[in-house]
Amino acid sequence: MSKEPDLFILSEHADLLKKLKAWDIAYHQNDAPIVDDATYDAVKRRALEIEEQFPSLAKDGASTHVGASVSDKFKSHMHSVPMLSISDVFNEDEVADWFNKLTSKDIFIELKVDGVSYSARYENGKLVRGLTRGSGVQGEDITENLKTIPDIPHELVGDFPDVIEIRGEVYMNRDDFIALNAESDKQFANPRNAAAGSLRQLNPAITATRKLSAFAYTYGEISNRNFETQSEYFEKLKSWGFKTTDKWASSAHNMSEIQDVYNKIMLIRPEIPFDIDGLVLKVNDIATQERMGSRANSPRWEVAYKFPAARAITTLRDITIQVGRTGVLTPVAELEPINIGGVVVSRATLHNADEIKRLNVCIGDKVVVQRAGDVIPQIVEVAEKHTQSCDFIFPATCPVCGANVVQESGQVARRCVNTMGCPAQRIGALEHFVARKGFDIEGLGTKQLEAFIARGWISTPADIFTIIARHGDDIRKMDGFGDKSVANLNDAIERARNVDLHRVLYAIGIPEVGEVTAKILARAFGNLIAVRNAPAWKLKSIDGIGDVMADEIVSFFGDEHNARALDDLLGQINVKDADITTQNADGILAGKKIVLTGTLSKYTRDTAKDILEQLGAKVSGSVSAKTDIVLAGTDAGSKLTKAQDLGITIWGEDDLDRIIEQSKQ
Repeated sequence: MSKEPDLFILSEHADLLKKLKAWDIAYHQNDAPIVDDATYDAVKRRALEIEEQFPSLAKDGASTHVGASVSDKFKSHMHSVPMLSISDVFNEDEVADWFNKLTSKDIFIELKVDGVSYSARYENGKLVRGLTRGSGVQGEDITENLKTIPDIPHELVGDFPDVIEIRGEVYMNRDDFIALNAESDKQFANPRNAAAGSLRQLNPAITATRKLSAFAYTYGEISNRNFETQSEYFEKLKSWGFKTTDKWASSAHNMSEIQDVYNKIMLIRPEIPFDIDGLVLKVNDIATQERMGSRANSPRWEVAYKFPAARAITTLRDITIQVGRTGVLTPVAELEPINIGGVVVSRATLHNADEIKRLNVCIGDKVVVQRAGDVIPQIVEVAEKHTQSCDFIFPATCPVCGANVVQESGQVARRCVNTMGCPAQRIGALEHFVARKGFDIEGLGTKQLEAFIARGWISTPADIFTIIARHGDDIRKMDGFGDKSVANLNDAIERARNVDLHRVLYAIGIPEVGEVTAKILARAFGNLIAVRNAPAWKLKSIDGIGDVMADEIVSFFGDEHNARALDDLLGQINVKDADITTQNADGILAGKKIVLTGTLSKYTRDTAKDILEQLGAKVSGSVSAKTDIVLAGTDAGSKLTKAQDLGITIWGEDDLDRIIEQSKQ
């Protein structure tokens, strides 16, 4: 009997899949990756390790996932044969594990081109449809876009099958990428992004202006296969009018030969005019390929032997500190500019103070810079020391506002505590302040806040409540504003002057304090003065307030900058004390811990929360062994799965209606 995963594994696996899904959408749909290849690979490998240990998690997991769902901007079609991904291997041992299981040791080795996968369907020699990989089962229709690429013929020549789907990679040469960025307002991060963004244009005329290239390397549906090996197929592709990577292709029959090819390509990698991120190792004999078959998302007869991320050596000029929107201080390496794979890199992240110490990196050192996945450059190691020992002194005060910098117990990051007044955090803090769950000021969105901040009209939350009186005439003259819009904004601001305590506690941006915690604090203390003066020990005694959260609350209210900004705000608003008996101790759901998940059709999430709390329940954001009930709507995800595994009672909206009726009796 197979071992079942515990709560920690379930939670970790769900979190990994959530990250992979978001990153896949950013990469495949939006052509704007948000993490580097190394980070993505590490997360995916961990998910696969868990699924290998607990096969029950493999269904709908990383083991079965390919690409991302198709965008609704394009027409879509089902692939007649799924476009699978290729399993990655990262070192000789992993290659050997794959190679030693093969019955055929004749291996065909190709370059793994860092581009965008395509499938081109030909019927009677004519190109009739082009698709992206999409989800692997369904792809986006890019037929007209493919027709603009010179390397993809509109008609095949020679002896070709009646039906064949040619599959390969659209890419952009590095020189063409650099030229495109030089003449374009939009700056692409790397050649792969440029190729993806160009190929997935809704207007094929734009695609035609970009210098895209394409290789062919495999096939999907085929009516009549008249070749026996992958190497023969490459020759067929060329005879039909396609380009292949045959110039760099090799064969191997043992591990030594495979590694020799790997080392050779690594040495000439900078000379190859387009980006590659590894080699593809394939069983050459196609009959053997067919016998071996595929897993859920990848063939068994091929693997991608990944290269390390692109690297180069340059000089560290300086270390500066960047303050993010959440107040986290990040050290940044200022570098002697260097071209790495077509991208000029002059800055790289050093992550945090611990990383600087670990690297023992000093200003003036020669450092190895890695453009991991071509997204976020980072320093890997010191190549040549300029100074043997130098302790970088991390600032004790914020370089932007001068407030204290704190590092909470057990945390790596260091953070500016001046949440309400630090200019670096200002836009993020004010967006949070006016949001629906905070002061809910309609008409004061990101665009308006940025404009008012740029003009110096708003710097703290209190300024919002005086902006119309001070600058109303000037606002009316701005684009997008007039008498009516200014009047509407003024009405929204005036309505916000009278606000519930829990909304204030949420809106002022105390780290770790979300909507649920804000309500817990409001009910526990009743008024703002009591919350501001609460010692850590008292906060920790409240159900739902942990040690870290309590320390954050005390630190926030203890900071003089926050205290000053809050006092200014209180001069403009009226905070309504909380009824500490709002949660009905005698209610029909008294003492029950309930979690909401999915989309409810009859109620908004906030309305459902209020109803449950009025009936005595405690509404939590996460499922645990202490959860009594999970109220699930449509599209419920990992929370529902976790609850089912734990044997927790599951409710639908009908159950909520039933309880409401019972409470009225």
